[in-house]
Amino acid sequence: MSRTVAAGAACAAALAVLTAVPAEAHDPDGRAPRWELKDTGTPEVRFRGLSAVSRDTAWLAGTQGTVLRTTDGGASWRNVSPPGAAELQFRDIEAFDARRAVVLAIGEGEASRVYRTEDGGVTWTESFRNTDTKAFYDCLTFFDHRHGLAMSDPVDGRFRILSTSDGGRSWKVLPDKGMPAALDGEAGFAASGQCLVSSGPRDVWLATGGAARARVLHSADRGRTWTASDTSVPAGDPAKGVFALAFRDRVHGLAVGGDYRPDQSSPQAAARTGDGGATWRPAAAPVNAYRSGVAWLPHSRTAALAVGPTGTDLTRDGGRTWRTVDTGSYDTVDCTVDGGCWAAGEKGRVARLEG
Repeated sequence: MSRTVAAGAACAAALAVLTAVPAEAHDPDGRAPRWELKDTGTPEVRFRGLSAVSRDTAWLAGTQGTVLRTTDGGASWRNVSPPGAAELQFRDIEAFDARRAVVLAIGEGEASRVYRTEDGGVTWTESFRNTDTKAFYDCLTFFDHRHGLAMSDPVDGRFRILSTSDGGRSWKVLPDKGMPAALDGEAGFAASGQCLVSSGPRDVWLATGGAARARVLHSADRGRTWTASDTSVPAGDPAKGVFALAFRDRVHGLAVGGDYRPDQSSPQAAARTGDGGATWRPAAAPVNAYRSGVAWLPHSRTAALAVGPTGTDLTRDGGRTWRTVDTGSYDTVDCTVDGGCWAAGEKGRVARLEG
């Protein structure tokens, strides 16, 4: 069986299992696994950064400056945290393979940093440290192995974009003249590493909340010029907005979010676009609650997963309708071309989708 056919078969099997059994991780007899938990041995860590390379290899980034890596499907995890990073909060990680990865720490001023490894985390190089007290970096994304961006909450009224053209070895702040003015109170959410996402060689999208309207900003030239579009996801409060985006190509995208406060409801917390983010339509049957992560299932034009602290939702019609298929707590989700889907969250929780 070819690798492509095998990946499609694995994805189809996992999707069938997800659709068939609405249980937490297994059915009562353990015969139909869905999310299969992988023991990381780190119950004190919350993993909001996740980069899935394959069904075998994945990287995690979380609190207490923690970075973990597996190359055996989650059977074992190696702690490859950068030295001296215990006080940092890692919220995003982008891995190119089992050896090369770039990780982002968030926070005000010098708490926002970028580290890079080329040897599987044996050694790390700090390639960026924010020195502007007004900046707070939330997410990063890569178009390819060389070109990538990171985004900060607005500085002097506009979102700030950081750019690299050498795989994260060096970074520069892009001019902001092509960035629309931020709304009052508008910011990004460093909840899952998915507030800044890319598709293809030049297109990138930025998710916002906290203002009167939740918006998605789009750039077709690697972050130099941007356009902004309103979404149907509720906003109007610092805790509300779009938390995560996923694009399966430069046209078709999904947005999820809501109100992250556990005692608040999140109606209409999902939207979809078919024109590259120029317009967004609300889901007819939205996600069941606040969701912080979203990913298209590999080799599918219509199926995707959204995750949050109260569960996992599945769409099989491109984001028109969603239904809850799991009640486990996850903050972020990522899928790979070989049919591997991973999720991560609080208390060291990590799982791989099994079919």
